[in-house]
Amino acid sequence: MRLGAESRSKLILLTADQITKSYTERILLDSVSLGISEGDKIGVIGVNGTGKSTFLKILAGVEEADSGTVTKGGGVRVGYLPQNPVFEERETVLEHTLSGVALSQREAKEFECKSILTKLGITQFDQDVQELSGGQKRRVALAAALVHEVELLVLDEPTNHIDNEMVDWLERYLARYRGALLMVTHDRYFLERVANRIVELEGGSLYSYPANYSKYLELKSQREEMALATQRKRKSLLRSELEWIQRGARARGTKARFRVERFEELDAIPDIAEEQKLELSSLSSRLGKKIIEVEEVSKSFGGRELFSHFSYNLLRGDRVGIVGPNGCGKSTLLKILCGLLPPDSGRVEIGETVRLGYFSQEAREMDPNLRAIDYIKGVAPEIDTPEGTLSASQMMERFLFDGNLQYTAIGRLSGGERRRLCLLRVLMEAPNILVLDEPTNDLDIQTLTILEDYLESFPGVVVAVSHDRYFLDKVAHHLFAFEEGVIRPYLGGYSDYLAQRPEPERPVKAAPRREDSRVRREKLKFTFKEQREYDAIDQEIACLEEQIAQTQREIECQSSDYLRLQELMTQKEELEGKLSEKMDRWVYLNDLAERIAAQNHTEK
Repeated sequence: MRLGAESRSKLILLTADQITKSYTERILLDSVSLGISEGDKIGVIGVNGTGKSTFLKILAGVEEADSGTVTKGGGVRVGYLPQNPVFEERETVLEHTLSGVALSQREAKEFECKSILTKLGITQFDQDVQELSGGQKRRVALAAALVHEVELLVLDEPTNHIDNEMVDWLERYLARYRGALLMVTHDRYFLERVANRIVELEGGSLYSYPANYSKYLELKSQREEMALATQRKRKSLLRSELEWIQRGARARGTKARFRVERFEELDAIPDIAEEQKLELSSLSSRLGKKIIEVEEVSKSFGGRELFSHFSYNLLRGDRVGIVGPNGCGKSTLLKILCGLLPPDSGRVEIGETVRLGYFSQEAREMDPNLRAIDYIKGVAPEIDTPEGTLSASQMMERFLFDGNLQYTAIGRLSGGERRRLCLLRVLMEAPNILVLDEPTNDLDIQTLTILEDYLESFPGVVVAVSHDRYFLDKVAHHLFAFEEGVIRPYLGGYSDYLAQRPEPERPVKAAPRREDSRVRREKLKFTFKEQREYDAIDQEIACLEEQIAQTQREIECQSSDYLRLQELMTQKEELEGKLSEKMDRWVYLNDLAERIAAQNHTEK
């Protein structure tokens, strides 16, 4: 899927230059530019409503910019996964996945399609797409995007509506993907392990960082510190110039006029707006000794048992995460805990002082014509917090809803802004037990970070279903995992769960026939050279990635020396070729290591 090395003109896949886009009075993109080169794996981040999805649509050719140009390299194909995919009537799963594939290639592509669909939990290939749930439809659309051979793949929230196992698989798939990637995602582990470049939309501007997520945090902090230092220096100059002018200086001479003009120029530079941050204070009501007691609860749907004989008593300070494949019954269990759905057997007792805050996966029904502030005032016009009484408007400001957004109709808010509004409404009720069903869907990273900090200091109980591994690692103290109809407990967060869960049982092979028993099976093992290669390959890959990132930084700084630019591009192409070979070798060596480990385990 890599472009031919013989054609340097195809090294730059796509260039967006001076892109501007507005919606009514909101400027989403203000003359932003971005170049995408072969091998780039770019994560786009920013607060909900800043225009991330709009930016992707413009680059994918789905939407027009108000001004500016998008230029594709010759022969460059772009694949696109929208947030809300559209499907044809009476179209099967396989037909949609293969749509756009040339007839001559369909037979060869069918196996790959079925393999990807199976990994994403879709096995009924002849089923009408319209019969699927919203989450299943998105997974079919994701499979269709992955199976097409393109040079640039644009993905809008690829990790939404897929469970943890599928996210793990998609992460590994895209880490090895040979084409360029441009994706909006709020999955921080995904950005850490897949992205080699982060671009952030903020206030209509675009900031680019040649880094994965953890390095991006470091570079952003440095950029903000430098900008603030420059502003402090400018203000110091302003003060000295103002003192000189106030002493009675007049612009009679050339030097005096220059100083007055310099003061005016410095004074005209706008101050750096302090980054607006979502701030939450722990809001809750008193919680008694008895919270929620669950005893021998079972539930089935359509003759299929989701879980049986589940018992647990929620305790003060509990931070419970719930994981499992899609459709296993996680949301059903939450509804039973909240008393919204009766169990088939067993009992659920909720304490008298319990005040539940339930944040559902589907979110509450919202009147699109209702103003955002009226939606919040529907709960309470004001609320008591540790800092004092705050009005609904003040609480909305803490949730990044400025004066304009507060009086905007809900129907005009982005999906993420509506989710954030729902979350605020839940917290305005001052619950002492928070039950969160996929709270991370459609929420931006800034909101997620502050929500996690809030939950750490929340004095009540938190129960959360989530496929966000980073969120579970930060919030959960123990997990319940749905495993083949059984709900098993694990201590710690998601990473701890991965380390503790048992290896899946391998099917027992039939004993060899007598005539074959004399055939000696050669034991799997590394050669001396392979062992040395296996021990060093992670460091070699990291070194190559750093060299590519350094070369990219030099390319971005090179604007006048065309010969040097071509030299850097050739150098980057060679490094990416070496990285591709190393990645292929890494896959082989790790697969061999896993088979050796399995063989040794069997022998024990």
